[in-house]
Amino acid sequence: MTALEIVPRLQIAPSKTDEERALLVSPELADVLGTIVWRVRERSGAVPLVASFDDRERLWNPPLPLLFPWESAGRRWPVSPANIRKGLNEALAATGFDENAKPLRFQPHDFRRIFVTDAIANGMPPHIAQVICGHKDINTTMGHNAVYPHDAIEAHRAFITRRRALRPAEEYRTPTAEEWDQFLGHFEKRKLSIGICGRSFGTPCIHEHACVRCSLLRPEPTQRPRLVEIRDNLLALIMEAEREGWVGELEGLKVSLAGAQDKLAQLSAEQARRGTAVDLGIPVVRDVADESADQLAKWTAVSTAAAGTAS
Repeated sequence: MTALEIVPRLQIAPSKTDEERALLVSPELADVLGTIVWRVRERSGAVPLVASFDDRERLWNPPLPLLFPWESAGRRWPVSPANIRKGLNEALAATGFDENAKPLRFQPHDFRRIFVTDAIANGMPPHIAQVICGHKDINTTMGHNAVYPHDAIEAHRAFITRRRALRPAEEYRTPTAEEWDQFLGHFEKRKLSIGICGRSFGTPCIHEHACVRCSLLRPEPTQRPRLVEIRDNLLALIMEAEREGWVGELEGLKVSLAGAQDKLAQLSAEQARRGTAVDLGIPVVRDVADESADQLAKWTAVSTAAAGTAS
């Protein structure tokens, strides 16, 4: 577009936002509007004026050159919203498409959502779509934009690709056979006689394989008898250390005993949690009248307080 080029603009009268909008008319839209005007204008070249009734304001509008009138009994009438919905339903029924074995249903406002979704999907910035639609808040525009599961998946894949491009390429190389064996071997080494070790991959054992006293040990319920046996052996060793005066070993044995008792307590708590039924009580229907009266009393109190503050 050059500075000397004259382009048509479509002026939209104030709507629910009480603001006029002037939109650029594309060549395709100008051709369609020209065809419509050619069809409806009279021999004099003027578009006939048609009086219309505003259902929301409940009053008659002054005669306007409407582009979509229809004739009945020699008089021109505007197309009513009911006729528009009827035409949409007939067109959708003719397509043969359905949703869950039900005919498709469109509302006139759905075309705004279709326009916003298609425009943003084809690269139009959301703030430009906001101006075209006349929205004051861009969140309203984004609410008109439909996000399909396929779009979410593709956007996530594109995000992962962009993130990987920022990382060194060697981080995403194919692991060698030795590295793969090391990875699988780590999980094999986590299996213990009384449970599974929960430490992270590639980290050493910080308790020097004193698994009973380690908080990362996840005891298996089937190994409870083995844990009981370990606890009993520790009790016997503590009694022997106290009898023989082995003070150096006594403290370590007591720490191991506390760990074994803690693991047994974990198993008992887990078993109790799984075996206990939660009593939800008997469902009751609340008195709607009493609840409505309470709500009315609250609203009255709030209104009275607000009136007192204003005065």
